[in-house]
Amino acid sequence: MKLSKILIAFISMFIATSALAADPWPNRPIKFVVGFGPGGANDLVARAVAEAVGKQLGQPVIVENKPGAGSVLGGDYVAKSAPDGYTFYAGAAGGVVTIPMLRNSMPYKQEDLVPVGMMAVSPSIIVVNSDSPIQNFKDLLAKAKNKPGVTFATAGSGSTPHFVAEMLKIYAGGGNYEIIPYKSGSEGVFAVVSKQVDATSEASVVVLPQIEGGKLRPIASTWNKRITRLPNVPTTKELGYPNIFIGHWSGIFAPKGTSPEIIAKMNQAINASLDTNALKSRLIPQGIEPAPGSQADFIKFLNEERKRLQPIVKSANMKDE
Repeated sequence: MKLSKILIAFISMFIATSALAADPWPNRPIKFVVGFGPGGANDLVARAVAEAVGKQLGQPVIVENKPGAGSVLGGDYVAKSAPDGYTFYAGAAGGVVTIPMLRNSMPYKQEDLVPVGMMAVSPSIIVVNSDSPIQNFKDLLAKAKNKPGVTFATAGSGSTPHFVAEMLKIYAGGGNYEIIPYKSGSEGVFAVVSKQVDATSEASVVVLPQIEGGKLRPIASTWNKRITRLPNVPTTKELGYPNIFIGHWSGIFAPKGTSPEIIAKMNQAINASLDTNALKSRLIPQGIEPAPGSQADFIKFLNEERKRLQPIVKSANMKDE
């Protein structure tokens, strides 16, 4: 009798354990952690993709903002989260590529955040005031050969506009570029609009309203293909400067130890979402380009970014501010 009870208990436990193991992921809401405040390009992309991915997976995907330290706070939170497939980092270059190059120490290691897939990119656009005598990219380079040269606004040391300015120096024949740091990319854009500086480079989602409003003139995109919303703006690659290449991208990362099966399913859900007309019609009109791809594609991209940008950090002596 006692043996029968033990056997029944064992069978019951086995059935319960098997049922739990067979319970498919996901079976509860998922969280995308954004390392910036609401309203920015990274937040906008994360929210649009989260909604679409939720429909693909049959569970809501909630966006949680954890701004601070240039997005490092959000990255650290996810790096220290349980690798159960319910917390992901909706990250950008700062938290996983550039800021680790600028700091002596980070609260997490590169391998603590596993790349899952890229979501989208807001290509960086080099812009001047619409009244500027600089009509195109060639004119910008010509002005840089003069003195005082070109005044170029950035969002501070190590920002994407800063990288663009340094790339112009290194890969476009040198010249005189006076780099003027501002507290944010938006402030740098305003400096161009108000004619305080000659040029800047910012995410397409940031400068598109001023371009369409006739306040800014786009002269080149620093991404590898033209922007759907600005089809007449050439890329720096097309203009003969392929090394001037950088953009404001957004991607998804998982805590180290997350199941490869879960990572594969999330990557599939992201790619399926990016292929829908609903998501395309939400991103493209704002100057944001969907960027689907495999996990391997994303890992390769990140490795290439680190390899390309590290020498620029050293030559420009970029430091975290």
